Amino acid sequence: MLHTLFSTTWGRWRLDWGQRTHVMGIINMTPDSFSGDGILRGGPEQDQAQVRVLEQASAFVDEGATLIDVGGESTRPNFTPLPLEEELRRVIPVITLLARHLPPEVIISIDTYKAEVARQALEAGASMINDIWALRRDPEMAALAAERGVPVVLMANMRGFEKREIVSDVTRFLAGSIELALKAGVAWERIILDPGIGFGTTPEENLTLLRRLGELRALGRPILLGTSRKSTIGRVLGNLPPSERLEGTAATVALGIAQGADIVRVHDVREMMRVVKMSDAIIRNTWRETEQ
Repeated sequence: MLHTLFSTTWGRWRLDWGQRTHVMGIINMTPDSFSGDGILRGGPEQDQAQVRVLEQASAFVDEGATLIDVGGESTRPNFTPLPLEEELRRVIPVITLLARHLPPEVIISIDTYKAEVARQALEAGASMINDIWALRRDPEMAALAAERGVPVVLMANMRGFEKREIVSDVTRFLAGSIELALKAGVAWERIILDPGIGFGTTPEENLTLLRRLGELRALGRPILLGTSRKSTIGRVLGNLPPSERLEGTAATVALGIAQGADIVRVHDVREMMRVVKMSDAIIRNTWRETEQ
């Protein structure tokens, strides 16, 4: 049984929970994304990259995405941290462009753990923060989210943390970050949780998290699931490269929705939107016979 949560509203935006699964399309402004979809791959000029990113984001929206997540720093294992100035150079012009051209109801999310990047992204038109360190890396991030009144995605990141039992570990991590958010003044209704598949977790732990994802519902907040093209899928399917992990991703999305995922963060929006619609028809009883 899926829990009923109150809607998250802020500014002109609204996310209703439980009625359908929201799809977040990924825009990687990087040359070294693990998934091979980085917009900057091959070293194109910035203006050419912006043309491509607008085309990609617009296609995502046309295909059904309600959120667009823009990131400038690779978070693959053993990644090299990006200087602040370079991250800003990659993402701020893109967010400005998307905010100007995408429909006003589309939610633009900034994927960063740096408060200054988030601050400038919000000023440029972003309306959500997606923090892979769940407010624990930059002490100013929680206060910024509270001040701007935007939703914040808190992702469990087990890199460098001692683990004992992965579901309990992730639950404790997220509970601690929820406390940080609330103490800073972030509204309860604007907190979203991400179990952090692949961030300091083994393939076996990732499968356990997916199998028991529903247990995170006890924390009382919506769940964002990001499994798209992850290495665990490649390992399970015989060491397939990211470009061949579509069906495996589809399985994790469908089963994640059955376990209570509210948002799925994906690279392949068109295909995953079909998976979401079919899953929602079964799990959430969204389909009606009159629909074509």
